[in-house]
Amino acid sequence: MSITSRPLSDDELRFADDIDLAGSAAASRGGYDTDALGALTKARRANESREVGVFYPRKPAALEETGLTRDFLEKLICRFLLAQGAASGRRLGREIGLPFRIIEPLLNSLKTDMMLAHKRTAAAGDYEYALTDAGAERARRYMQICTYAETAPVLFSEYVASVAIQSLVHQRIRPPQLKEAFQDMLLEPAMLGSLGPAVNAGRGMFLYGAPGNGKTSIAERVVRCYGNQIWIPRTIIADGVCIRLFDPVLHQEVADEDASMLGEPLEDARWVRIQRPTVVVGGELTMEQLEMRHDSVSNVSEASLQMKSNCGVLLIDDFGRQAMTAAELLNRWIVPLEKRYDFQKLATGKKLQVPFDQLVVFATNLAPHDLVDEAFLRRLPYKIEVDDPSPEQFRNICRLVAPGLGIRFTEAALDRLIEVHFVGAPRPMRCCHPRDLMLQVRSYCSYYDLPFELSDEAVDFAVHNYFAVM
Repeated sequence: MSITSRPLSDDELRFADDIDLAGSAAASRGGYDTDALGALTKARRANESREVGVFYPRKPAALEETGLTRDFLEKLICRFLLAQGAASGRRLGREIGLPFRIIEPLLNSLKTDMMLAHKRTAAAGDYEYALTDAGAERARRYMQICTYAETAPVLFSEYVASVAIQSLVHQRIRPPQLKEAFQDMLLEPAMLGSLGPAVNAGRGMFLYGAPGNGKTSIAERVVRCYGNQIWIPRTIIADGVCIRLFDPVLHQEVADEDASMLGEPLEDARWVRIQRPTVVVGGELTMEQLEMRHDSVSNVSEASLQMKSNCGVLLIDDFGRQAMTAAELLNRWIVPLEKRYDFQKLATGKKLQVPFDQLVVFATNLAPHDLVDEAFLRRLPYKIEVDDPSPEQFRNICRLVAPGLGIRFTEAALDRLIEVHFVGAPRPMRCCHPRDLMLQVRSYCSYYDLPFELSDEAVDFAVHNYFAVM
């Protein structure tokens, strides 16, 4: 792990105080994992020494450096061979994410105990290993307790420390970064001026306003302002429970171009490098997604949405229209939003304090004061209204969208669209209207085998269809 230094802000020091005090209080109640408490203490000491880290997972050189027990890894190897069949030692190492030199003594021990046998020789002094009858019987017993047979997990304490190092509170956003992040959107300078401090703070944000003005698009681009990539464990282990964190649906893995030796990556292969996550949830959000979900058959848990969005952005889209009520969601998150930590219940019944370290963005076309009370609004320090575009901004959006759709237009055609169908209607303009109307124009022209252009007939057809029941 390489370290660079700079003075920390008051917000960062308060954050360190919060996690340190909260961890100590929880430990005194007997409900907090002591390994995680140690990680929080390390984060606190790093803050006191004015050190901010650039996280990089170093490959372990010995079994002790993995934090995992010999017994756990032997069971993992047996379950893998039962599920996948015979494999060479180096392939086993790649699949469970550990260097061959660490697992080779375990393979030799299992062979001595008659659990494994050499099926054939492999390259570079390696062998292909297969379970014996006794080993297969033992592996089936292991499977009855837990079916996990994938990458070896990372200690929860190491995960907590990695979040503290890669936290958004260490990022400092400036106007050039903001402009670059939103370069493919036409935002007024006043809107950028409002977004900048909110993004820089890395705290909760409310985006509200009429539908179709780009609230979701704005929220999805916010993460571009921060550092591009972070490291997360594929799986975490806490109190003996394996918790899957990496989600290929929500996380975008970054190809590692670093050199390797004998097929082994230079970093700890139990970790995966991803783009800073933007997790978007809408009306489908339920209370169950905010908690760890445990599969009693496999005895493996799935991390909550909050954990999967740590060090990134969590967008609650169409807030107020979820399957769960707004009050339920706000009551669940009122403390995490302020303290930046959350409590999750493990399958063992133990409460685990986990980082709640992401920029939470609530996007809604409903009035915020109708959804939440003053106590919650206070915990979302930035409330930004996304207004309707001005006529000139509407024209600029049309000028941006039309070439991408291959539609020719004249300024006179844009003037007629605005004057006849918006000002004369009258009808409010939305930022989505240029794209939506031009898609209909394109379909009309394609059907009638006409040139793709903003003709009066095509525009009138598109407007009639689009606004028929609005």
